[in-house]
Amino acid sequence: MARKRYTQKTDDGLLHTPFGNFRLAKGDRKRVKKMVIDLQRATDALTRQDMQDWRTAWQMAISVNSPNRQRLYDIYRDALVDLHLSGCIEQRKGFVMSRSFKLVNAAGDEDKNALHYFDQAWFKQLLKYALDSIYWGHSLIELGDITTDGDGCVCYEGVTLLPRKHVIPEYGRVVTDLGQDWTTGIDYRRPPFSDWLIEAGQPDDLGLLLKAATQTIPKKNTLAFWDTFSEIFGMPMRIARTTSRDPREQAKLMDMLNKAGTSLSMVAGMETEIEFVESGKSDSYNVYDKRIDRANSELSKLVIGQTMTIEDGSSLSQSQTHLEVFENLVESDRDMLRDIVNNQLLPRMIRHGFPVKGLRFEWDDAVDYTPEQQVAYETMVADRYEVDPEYFAEKYSMPVGERRQPTAVMPQSEDKQDEEEDENQQEKGKKKTRNARPFFD
Repeated sequence: MARKRYTQKTDDGLLHTPFGNFRLAKGDRKRVKKMVIDLQRATDALTRQDMQDWRTAWQMAISVNSPNRQRLYDIYRDALVDLHLSGCIEQRKGFVMSRSFKLVNAAGDEDKNALHYFDQAWFKQLLKYALDSIYWGHSLIELGDITTDGDGCVCYEGVTLLPRKHVIPEYGRVVTDLGQDWTTGIDYRRPPFSDWLIEAGQPDDLGLLLKAATQTIPKKNTLAFWDTFSEIFGMPMRIARTTSRDPREQAKLMDMLNKAGTSLSMVAGMETEIEFVESGKSDSYNVYDKRIDRANSELSKLVIGQTMTIEDGSSLSQSQTHLEVFENLVESDRDMLRDIVNNQLLPRMIRHGFPVKGLRFEWDDAVDYTPEQQVAYETMVADRYEVDPEYFAEKYSMPVGERRQPTAVMPQSEDKQDEEEDENQQEKGKKKTRNARPFFD
């Protein structure tokens, strides 16, 4: 029978849902004004960056008296356009987000009913914003208003990432206008704002993109230089020689050369000579492409700790070793997310009236086996213990009857065993005779 979908909120702050009656925190009925509304957003400037800009922005970001990450974040945004870097980041984030999780009580037992409160779009987006702090250095996430989903389960309306340029994590402040000093900002680590904000990353961490920019900036310049090289030396130069001194005839001939394009045809006079000069430059591959490959390999080592899971590998054993290094990074990211959920999100959810008190967030590694590993695991258990048929019926959605009795193997008689041993000895003697070499005196 389908669960009836209804939600009702009374004047005393009691929220009636099919999952139970929840009393919201006092501050929920008079929600503080969203912090993100008060920020005066500004359009980011897309300007060309070089290594000098990177060093200047880094110096501004680590200023003790007045830290400013605005120019550094512009470089970060420009670096994320790099296809190889974005591929490495998405691969690492994808491995983390693909893992299953569970909610357990103090005894370690899983609470499957509480899983519904986290199997929501807002929670998945929260984890992605938190993972971004590894690369940007810091993320300040605001929880949305409390509402219900289609099943009537209480949830947050969504999550919002506060614009990074407005956040001064070194002093825990948010400035409403860019350019303001941090002393005029809002202290987001105190109530009532702290009740609705999740902070990911360390206050003085500038993220992996600080190091990645040392490769994305020269790589982008190298690509631009290679395009210029191709434009100058990639196509043969066309030279026209004419005996005419008439400027109009020379301009007409020049226009014909420019408009020839890919047709490679034109009409010229008998006294006009057309020459195509091929370029002798042939080592552009070693000059440009090798530099781009080196930048890509450096980015792979920075983000995913190795190269073989995203680039070409040389052997299976080496790729497995590289995969183990990568999995260590994934495990580190999982630990970070688990700490954020347990130490920040769950206390705020309890304060907002969610019935998750006494629960902890844990990653569920038991269900992340490959199909081959799962078959081997279940076969090993079934061979040693009696397994309830309902386990297979529920997991694989198929009817399962009583377990079959294994066919007993009848022991052989002693005469039969002696007869088989004699036959084996005779067969060995025949093989030895056939393989013997002749001996001559």
